[in-house]
Amino acid sequence: VKSQVGGIMGRTVTVATCALNQWALDFDGNLERILKSIEIAKCKGARYRLGPELEICGYGCSDHYFESDTLLHSFQALAKLLESSVTQDIICDVGMPVMHRNVRYNCRVIFLNKKILLIRPKMALANTGNYREMRWFTPWNRSRQVEDYFLPRMIQAITNQESVPFGDAVLATLDTCIGSEICEELWTPNSPHIEMGIDGVEIFTNSSASHHVLRKAHMRVDLVNSAMTKNGGIYILANQKGCDGDRLYYDGCAMICMNGATVAQGLQFSLDDVEVLVATLDLEDVRSYRAEISSRNFAASKVTPYFRVKVSFALSCSDDINTPTSEPIQWRYHSPEEEISLGPACWLWDYLRRSRQGGFLLPLSGGVDSSATACIVYSMCLQVCSAVWNGSKCA
Repeated sequence: VKSQVGGIMGRTVTVATCALNQWALDFDGNLERILKSIEIAKCKGARYRLGPELEICGYGCSDHYFESDTLLHSFQALAKLLESSVTQDIICDVGMPVMHRNVRYNCRVIFLNKKILLIRPKMALANTGNYREMRWFTPWNRSRQVEDYFLPRMIQAITNQESVPFGDAVLATLDTCIGSEICEELWTPNSPHIEMGIDGVEIFTNSSASHHVLRKAHMRVDLVNSAMTKNGGIYILANQKGCDGDRLYYDGCAMICMNGATVAQGLQFSLDDVEVLVATLDLEDVRSYRAEISSRNFAASKVTPYFRVKVSFALSCSDDINTPTSEPIQWRYHSPEEEISLGPACWLWDYLRRSRQGGFLLPLSGGVDSSATACIVYSMCLQVCSAVWNGSKCA
């Protein structure tokens, strides 16, 4: 039960995350989907919206990241976001490439009411298996350090800011503290959320472009829940979904977790282009949870503090004593057989509509290979028919 004091001060926050089907270099389409997700988040009462990694340009741009036009068009899309009435009165966290002092970084750009609050570069790049981020980007290796980033003139004209903070920092709003991770940073042994949590960050965000691997969803959920079990806090994860033009399928699974318990789960396999999750959570639950972890509190007494960007904005309202909060849920996993059937089927449909072809030619030899392929194509057809039946415009 909330105390009267808690209700007057405002401790209930509503946050949103999303899974977007972004296409590489489809700046207009990507912008439309970003705006739609922000609009849905606002309609559901959210005051913070998180999106996937590199959502403005699309994750799979490959060597197009080397082209200046990719940076230019990303900033042009950012300018439209800043100017849009949809992005007002909600903190928006979007992903795009940014060049700082002639070095390309994979960044989060966080803004509010036509003002950029922070540009946060990725600190640990994915460079194994299918990932080659070190080819296109450089990790930010200056922990807890911030520099001035001088904005392009097209952005200055909108924000009336000459420069903004660039680096490893956190946001201090009127009611809480928010820290960012980007995809791979969750998977590293010394993840940023560890030190950020010890330093008093209560809400952690992670924007990902994590592709589907059989049973990988289990690992992703376990990493998030175990991190918040040890340190306490609210963890918000956004992910890319669909085939953005390459061989990979990004499997969504956006989620929101508090103190080790999942409170919102996104779909793993879906043909919808935009999926938004919203949760309302009580910050006092985080604080009371942490108060009982004496080892964490001892570490907090000697931690090196992060640079805090002060934000005159609250994620909560002043009188929220009667606001219902989201309850924990049990994560619902697909069986291995379902993953094998649904993942490739969703990839096939995305590839088909991106290539603007009329269908697939399916030669059948009668062997196990062609039979398995036929089953996957059949699964694709079932997903498309189901999406049409449910009113989806993406099928």
